[in-house]
Amino acid sequence: MKKISLALVLVLSALMVVTAACSPQANAKLTVGNPASSTPPSNPTQAQQTYSDPFAYCAAVGTIDIPDGRYTGTQVPEEIITGFKKAAGLEASTEPMNMFQKTTIWRCMTGKVYACNFGANLPCNSKANTDKIPSQAMDDFCKANPDAEVIPMSVTGHSTIYSWHCLKDTPELLNQIEKVDAEGYLEQIWYAIEPAQ
Repeated sequence: MKKISLALVLVLSALMVVTAACSPQANAKLTVGNPASSTPPSNPTQAQQTYSDPFAYCAAVGTIDIPDGRYTGTQVPEEIITGFKKAAGLEASTEPMNMFQKTTIWRCMTGKVYACNFGANLPCNSKANTDKIPSQAMDDFCKANPDAEVIPMSVTGHSTIYSWHCLKDTPELLNQIEKVDAEGYLEQIWYAIEPAQ
């Protein structure tokens, strides 16, 4: 009887060893250091890629309205000003570079650099106003100027894409005068900037 009990204990012990070896914890231990079965840990504190060149930055980020922390270069580089003057037909301008830098902003759209200079009341930092409902300021203007042929942009706002007039004392939309780009800005005041050759 003792021999049978001893044999039973040995068989049960062997089964426990085999079961332990097949457990998930054991398998996990077996895979440690095995490149084929382990994945490298992700590092959440890994630094973002940064760019000092606006063209490389835009190529990397695609589309963004305001350059973020990934751009580490000069706020408005001379290369953007030179490209803007060329694109806008202002190459003969004698305005100093630093003045252009103060009045110019840029952004990325579909991987390219676009720039706008505030100039004469140009709403570079505003999205286009596509609203077809007249504002209170337009209502007030038409009440004070019935049948005015044009509601001036000082009243409609420079970001509107429509021209307006007054029909008696009521604002009325005339027609669309501006186009809107893919990101909602006035297309004609934003210029695609090419990198210097």
